[in-house]
Amino acid sequence: MRRLAPIELLLAALCLWAGWYHTPAGALVRTAGAWIFRTHSTARPLLAYYGAGVYQPHAAPPPLLTAPVPPAQALGYGAWATAEHLGTPAALSARIKALAARLDGVDEAAMLALFCGEEPARYALTRAQDEDGSPRLEDLARALPPRSADCIAQASQALAQAGAYALAWPLPESIRITSPFGMREHPVLGIRRLHAGVDLGTAVGTPVRATAAGVVRRASSDGVNGRILVLDHGRGVTTMYCHNDELLVQDGEHVRRGQVISYSGNTGRSSGPHLHYQLDLGGQAVDPLRYRAGHPRISSAGAAD
Repeated sequence: MRRLAPIELLLAALCLWAGWYHTPAGALVRTAGAWIFRTHSTARPLLAYYGAGVYQPHAAPPPLLTAPVPPAQALGYGAWATAEHLGTPAALSARIKALAARLDGVDEAAMLALFCGEEPARYALTRAQDEDGSPRLEDLARALPPRSADCIAQASQALAQAGAYALAWPLPESIRITSPFGMREHPVLGIRRLHAGVDLGTAVGTPVRATAAGVVRRASSDGVNGRILVLDHGRGVTTMYCHNDELLVQDGEHVRRGQVISYSGNTGRSSGPHLHYQLDLGGQAVDPLRYRAGHPRISSAGAAD
């Protein structure tokens, strides 16, 4: 049996190091070992690998708005909410627009360039376009090395927040909020817990509109949410509409912004007729009012869930 040359030993060691620190299998072994020996593991969560590096836990809430967000500046506001030090929303909007113009008009590539640099974004775009004509951030991220995970996560967060800033409202602004987002005493159960959305007190049969274009991921009913709709708007943005009286769309259906998708009701675990509207970014519930400068008044009286 021949002896391995020093260069072969070095390459083998590098392969073992890469597998240990930069693959899901290595992360799983390191995490399991830390659990067995009760030590601390520095391994990234497995979702960080399968999400193309866009895993971003514990995002800070965005700054409060002082004026409505112009639709053309939603991307700039998303970048500003993620990293205020980069500039004002207007300046960032102009910068992202210029980057997009140089990157084949792909907003995801422009946002990636803002946080990771234009050269890496251009390289990722070239690689991704070889495989898919309309690359998403996940496609671009797969072309970059693991050390880019942090800036990719910032770009992902900025795109999600931009999507939140661009959302409309499901009911007329005249309808008041009867229970805001946050910790509270549950009106039915009587225990303190997080209210993951806002309750809008309205009569049964009020038309409910999609706050953005998207795909219906769930159109069903259960004992807690009543008749519920979940819409996926892309870039990690999801909205939910609960306690409806009637659903007008089905699983897998594409909906338009402003389309009537249901009629509000009083189904499920509820203290009276209302709509529970919820906004999730990356699977985490956030306060939808943080993304609106003007919003309905909050009333202490009215139905809730």
